[in-house]
Amino acid sequence: MTVAAEQAVKVMVVDDHPMWRDAVARDLAAAGFDVVATAGDGPQAVRRARAAAPDVLVLDLNLPGLPGVAVCKELVGENPALRVLVLSASGEHADVLEAVKSGATGYLVKSASTEELLAAVRSTAAGDPVFTPGLAGLVLGEYRRLAAEPAPAAPASGPSAPEAPRLTDRETQVLRLVAKGLSYKQIAERLVISHRTVQNHVQNTLGKLQLHNRVELVRYAIERGLDDA
Repeated sequence: MTVAAEQAVKVMVVDDHPMWRDAVARDLAAAGFDVVATAGDGPQAVRRARAAAPDVLVLDLNLPGLPGVAVCKELVGENPALRVLVLSASGEHADVLEAVKSGATGYLVKSASTEELLAAVRSTAAGDPVFTPGLAGLVLGEYRRLAAEPAPAAPASGPSAPEAPRLTDRETQVLRLVAKGLSYKQIAERLVISHRTVQNHVQNTLGKLQLHNRVELVRYAIERGLDDA
């Protein structure tokens, strides 16, 4: 991604430690990203994110006033297009899974290098999941476990249950590759289509299935065995 392209990516940094927050914002700005806001606590993060409308939120979990997972859940619920990269001191599995379930696109521990952070923000902006090495398998494994549990029966309205939304062949192809853990770039190369076309198929599929983010999409696909297809 060129500097010019990165300048179009609006990033907001949320952390309760001023020196750390300023350093991350400075590194991102130096790399060409448009740092539109920073915040030091949960309620401030929600207010400023609504006003600044960032493309990517770099978010710490341990925040005063409102936990990071609650900030993530609230903002992604309002704007499913928002990408959230958690940048946390914790590598605990429970924290990672809670962040992902709240709508985070990726999770990076604070021991990551500046280069790893910049690469993670670039990938997050493109909609690709990013995890500190060792955590990606954990997340996929957890969703496999959840998918194996019986889902609660949804009440059917009327004489028969509503039909499942119908996806196009291409949307189904893309969904299978998303479930296998491929990035949008890898899917584009595999199907010989553009990165933007892959994103459009994913957005269309999210709309049809009434899902909010890529994590929910992966779970949907795993529940239906599409990751093994």
